Amino acid sequence: MERRVAEQLRSALGPLGLEAHAFKVGWYNAVLQPAFHLPYPDDTLAFVVLSTPSMFDKALKPFVSKERLKIIRDPVDQCVSHHLSRVKEKFPDQRVDIMFDYEMLPSRKPKFLAQTAAHVAGAAYYYQRKDVKLDPWGKKKIFGVCIHPKYGGWFAIRALLVFPAIQVPFLEQPPPVDCVSSEEKRIELLEQFNFHWRDGRYRDIIEVKERYSEEQKTYFATPPAERFRLLGLSQ
Repeated sequence: MERRVAEQLRSALGPLGLEAHAFKVGWYNAVLQPAFHLPYPDDTLAFVVLSTPSMFDKALKPFVSKERLKIIRDPVDQCVSHHLSRVKEKFPDQRVDIMFDYEMLPSRKPKFLAQTAAHVAGAAYYYQRKDVKLDPWGKKKIFGVCIHPKYGGWFAIRALLVFPAIQVPFLEQPPPVDCVSSEEKRIELLEQFNFHWRDGRYRDIIEVKERYSEEQKTYFATPPAERFRLLGLSQ
């Protein structure tokens, strides 16, 4: 069942520049405090959805062109939501719960921790302070960051799809690719992400096979309120 669902998701999302990676809810819950647990049995099938560099041209620009006369609040969020809603229709006999990276619970906690989900699904390695043996940061707050083995930091985690009725007790967990394996590079990555994230150097911590186009870099570097103009939209 998991394989069939995964193939359907790949065929639907791949042409849009989106990836879906399977995991069991139990893998995710096992590494988090109870306050962040997903409320499903451990063997429940879920997928973390990533956007790759090609999503901008394959999904976002066509979506904006088609929806130009409608009110668009956030082009990327609405584009992803639109396409995942259509994907959900491909499973008429299944309940599919969708959670987006920007959604919050009433407690103001995020509905899911995106980087943890990507790590346990084997989609991208979540590098954190604990992955550095000789910590040079003292009392500074250091945030972790996911690196994709193909795209480095040139990707984003967009959503979770949960299939509550599908239990996959025998699903094997794929380890994420540890592509920033040296202590020196991990320190460099976390330094760049925490203190110089605006220049985007952390994204190229490894040799990448594909990165954002210049147009896409400009789009994401532009304050959100001004991005509409770049896409030919009025706010």
